[in-house]
Amino acid sequence: MALTKEVAIDKIEVLEQGQIQVRQITRVIEDGTELSASYHRWALSPGDDLTGQDPKVAAIANATWTADVVAAYKAQLVANQAQLAAPATPAA
Repeated sequence: MALTKEVAIDKIEVLEQGQIQVRQITRVIEDGTELSASYHRWALSPGDDLTGQDPKVAAIANATWTADVVAAYKAQLVANQAQLAAPATPAA
């Protein structure tokens, strides 16, 4: 009866504005049979620090996050903040 634990990145998705969603699976296996699996998810935004990320995630981020993608993402964040800070228009 040998119990093992496997941890792997099993899903990497790139969204329209360049955000990357990552899913990590942790499996507990006994004699070749999976007893349980659990997931951990996180997201990265264009320009985020990739220190400590799985090499596959970093490679996709480096290929996807061109200077134009990072600039467009940051511009959208600024526009969103401006819209939230604008005073509400009273209803007629």
